[in-house]
Amino acid sequence: MTKSRAAGAWSAAGVVLMAATFALPVTVEAQEPPAESWTVPRTPDGQPDIQGVWANNTATPLERPEILGDKATLTDEELARVEARYSQLFASGESDAAFADSVFVAALSDQESFSSRDATTGNYNQFWLVDRDFADNRTSLVVDPPNGRLPPLTPDAQRLVEVRSAHLADNPASSWTDRRLQERCITFGMPNLFAGYNSYYQIIQTPGHVVFLHEMIHDARIVPLDGPPHVDDAIRQWHGDARGYWDGDTLVVETRNFSPQADSPAALYTRVRGSADQLRLVERFTRVGPDTLRHELTVEDPGTYTASWTAMIPLARKDELLFEYACHEGNIGMEGILAGHRAEEREAASDAR
Repeated sequence: MTKSRAAGAWSAAGVVLMAATFALPVTVEAQEPPAESWTVPRTPDGQPDIQGVWANNTATPLERPEILGDKATLTDEELARVEARYSQLFASGESDAAFADSVFVAALSDQESFSSRDATTGNYNQFWLVDRDFADNRTSLVVDPPNGRLPPLTPDAQRLVEVRSAHLADNPASSWTDRRLQERCITFGMPNLFAGYNSYYQIIQTPGHVVFLHEMIHDARIVPLDGPPHVDDAIRQWHGDARGYWDGDTLVVETRNFSPQADSPAALYTRVRGSADQLRLVERFTRVGPDTLRHELTVEDPGTYTASWTAMIPLARKDELLFEYACHEGNIGMEGILAGHRAEEREAASDAR
């Protein structure tokens, strides 16, 4: 690892995309074949061994940039140009930090430098972020729908987004409950789709359980295997209620019973892209090589999306330990946000007199 994994804020790139470079569609599906001489390792009780530390540092965006249309993959030459542009923009470490999909979008562009959308303060710089991985030539992690983009929201979900946005526009920090759950050190949601940002996981297996320890806010998911049925529908949790089983060499985890509390105006990114308490999440973990774990997830949520959607994330094996994510220690951000809004309220009250 050449860069550290630090905590920070969201940003996006304002870019001009090079449509001419990526004009022709490609329909070849990306594959992750095992090494020729490699076989799936097994635990002493015969389960496929998926233990270890795995990272999601892929540069592939969750959704395909609209400029790429139906182009599902880049050619090797196109991918090399995108990676070269990424190096030009970020190798020095002096640009604003680029998070999540903004890395790929910026690397598609012809811009000379990267700046965050926060023009007033900007982000800390790219030096503090891990290098992103361009080994995957797909243009989106979303594999279904075929356009590589999330399905439209339902009318009710769209209204909820508008209510949340209106609330935060008037009450950005009237209380700590107006702030996102990750700012309050509660959770980044599950699964965490925020690539390249403390997105490391340690998997531990026993004959009856699998544990997913997340580096981000040190969340731990303990999944019983072939255990009892899901808990009563009235019992709701931030990360839902998970049950797992082996389907051949693939670990299947079904999670339901997510907390409806995340429907509060503050909770814009707490669950799977805004999914609500009707969410059913099905994940499939398959080790396809000595250093690659294929993580496929399907989101079914009729209360939020007009159709289900599926994404595949290639997790890379790392010979590293997880960092302690001491979110609350020295977290002066929340104090500053609330104190700043109190000052704005006092100023507004003074101007009104």
